[in-house]
Amino acid sequence: MINGTCLKNAIISGANNISNHRSQIDDLNIFPVPDGDTGTNMSMTINSAAAILKEMDDAADVSIVASKAASAMLRGARGNSGVISSLIFRGFSQGLKDKEEADGKDLTDALGKGVEAAYKAVMKPTEGTILTVARMAYEAGSELSATNSDPVAVWSAVVEAAQKALDLTPELLPVLKKANVVDAGGKGLLTIFEGMLSVFRDGTVIEFDDSKEAPNVEEEDYFRSAAAQFDSDITFTYCTEFIVGKDPDIHTDTQELRDFLNTIGDCVVVVDDEEIIKVHVHTENPGTALQSALEYGQLLKVKVENMKEQHRKAAEAEERAKARLAERLEKEQELAVKEPTEEIGFVAVAAGEGLVQLFKDCGVDHVVSGGQSMNPSTQDILSAVFATPAKKVVVLPNNKNIIMAAEQAVPLVTDREVIVIPTRTIPQGISALLSYDSELEPDMAVSVMKDSFANVQTGLVTYAARNSEFGSHKIKENDIIGLENGKLTVTEKDIVKTAVKLTKSLVSKESSFITVISGEGVSKEQADKVVETLTAKYGKDMEITYVEGGQPVYYFIISVE
Repeated sequence: MINGTCLKNAIISGANNISNHRSQIDDLNIFPVPDGDTGTNMSMTINSAAAILKEMDDAADVSIVASKAASAMLRGARGNSGVISSLIFRGFSQGLKDKEEADGKDLTDALGKGVEAAYKAVMKPTEGTILTVARMAYEAGSELSATNSDPVAVWSAVVEAAQKALDLTPELLPVLKKANVVDAGGKGLLTIFEGMLSVFRDGTVIEFDDSKEAPNVEEEDYFRSAAAQFDSDITFTYCTEFIVGKDPDIHTDTQELRDFLNTIGDCVVVVDDEEIIKVHVHTENPGTALQSALEYGQLLKVKVENMKEQHRKAAEAEERAKARLAERLEKEQELAVKEPTEEIGFVAVAAGEGLVQLFKDCGVDHVVSGGQSMNPSTQDILSAVFATPAKKVVVLPNNKNIIMAAEQAVPLVTDREVIVIPTRTIPQGISALLSYDSELEPDMAVSVMKDSFANVQTGLVTYAARNSEFGSHKIKENDIIGLENGKLTVTEKDIVKTAVKLTKSLVSKESSFITVISGEGVSKEQADKVVETLTAKYGKDMEITYVEGGQPVYYFIISVE
């Protein structure tokens, strides 16, 4: 039987396990945009529960442990994957209610309730995702528990089935198969379940590892892994990495290559087998290192990076992140609960000083900091709702990955009505606000807002986070890409050209308005060039507006109506 202490430790173990592997799960993102945050979202969600459980008395029953974990995860849920995870664990709260201990059948019954809730919460459930992994894991556990209620045997069956389901996801979702990855959310759930099994089976809590993950020495990942190990102290400028195809007629010992590289640099790694030699070295003379490699065979792959420049950019990004965090913490302190005295109020999600001000100018009471790769939690949205002094609070998520977290806030508020308008982009949110008519009754005004953004076309200009093939597009890491209503349509090397091409694809004969919103890192010259080019082409027929949004991730957000 599983008691409260065992379940508590299992959830903590699951949280630690996914925290240890969150970067690996993030990297499974099938789309090459810099928003691969599934592992991070799930990790932050379950760690909301782990933090509460660590403070609990070991004498608590499984029902209390499950209830506390579910409540914390619901409020800490981030992103769709985090919300779905919280719903699965809410099933544990419902299925283990009033129980002091749990056997295998109790565990799978509880898991089944969570799976059912997760499927109901998704408007169009798609197989080949975390839902499939959860469902197949439950079905296998339920089948075994009908004849064997041993919790270790049952949860082992759950984990085994989850792995099989995860392996199946590329067959169920062609986009996963094309990208040669499994579903990130499913991998995250399996990782949590494996952490729990460690406690159920062996009584061992997987510890949180705050060091870097162990390198995965695959052909494509070797260089990234080696650099991660050694790039903390920059003595030499160039991180030089290459693979040499061995010449079978050359029998020189690779130790000589290693010794030579140590004379021109540091952090030398030389690994070889019968066919290739893999090399990593920090040096001021990458050409000399490559020339030495030719004594052993042909160069198959070469990468040279300026580490000092990378470090400078990383430091700047870290400072920006710290500033945003400080701003967010400051705003959270300002969010005092207010009595609902007004008829209607608004909460929106956005990031970037210019966008925040734009939403406030449009009448938003509170702007929750968030967006792509910065998914706010349900608790973040709840705090803003309670700080809005209105009987009816309209929430605009402005991102498809935040809608579910916002919807989870609705049943948690009892002293005012919360309405989530499912805006998926910043332009949709702005359009909804501009359509608000204070002369109408609140219910009618909200109805108009819901219908207002259906024809808004959204273009996003960002960069490719990794090499990828998507449809007919072969994309290299750091290429500039344009997304038309979420679909990749443009690949370029220049953000101005990408923005102009993308806008052209969004414009139709019915278009009347173009709004260009520039992000952080975009120069005034680049923004002016985009606006000037569009004005020259469309200025006679359309109204063109420019906003300095300052948003992260996206160089430009373009709205066409």
